[in-house]
Amino acid sequence: MYRKIEDFNKDWAYESEATLKMIKNLTEASLNQRVTSEGRSLGFLAWHLIVTHAEMLTLAGLTIPAPGEPDNVPASAAEIAAAYERSARSVAEQVAKNWSDASLLQEVEMYGEKWTLGYTLASLIRHEAHHRGQMTVLMRQAGLPVPGVYGPSREEWAQFGMPAPQ
Repeated sequence: MYRKIEDFNKDWAYESEATLKMIKNLTEASLNQRVTSEGRSLGFLAWHLIVTHAEMLTLAGLTIPAPGEPDNVPASAAEIAAAYERSARSVAEQVAKNWSDASLLQEVEMYGEKWTLGYTLASLIRHEAHHRGQMTVLMRQAGLPVPGVYGPSREEWAQFGMPAPQ
């Protein structure tokens, strides 16, 4: 749970940039990649992150423009990346403009529960990390490079002049 806007801002800057790096590696051909025929596609997961910014934070009282319908995933990877970039920027701007450290303790109704605004922001970041993890599996299956988030990815070890750990 966040108790200071500054702490969220630092984390959001890092986490949203990490997500954007992943989304920028997507291709049109990879957007339909799934683990199973019933599973969510890579494009859907990326779009879901964007849609959730508006959904969750609107429930918490902010105005985050919705990029479109949740199930209407664009066919363009570049369009998804641009929408994510706009949405992530809007999250940072709206939180900084409308909330204070004190307001992070306020409770709101969220998905049938009472959450503080600080918990809502922490949940937003956890939601990003959760779906980024799913996306890495689908990206590997699609043959895409995966950027490191909390350390180097397999492809990035070579940049350090080292073999990737087994």
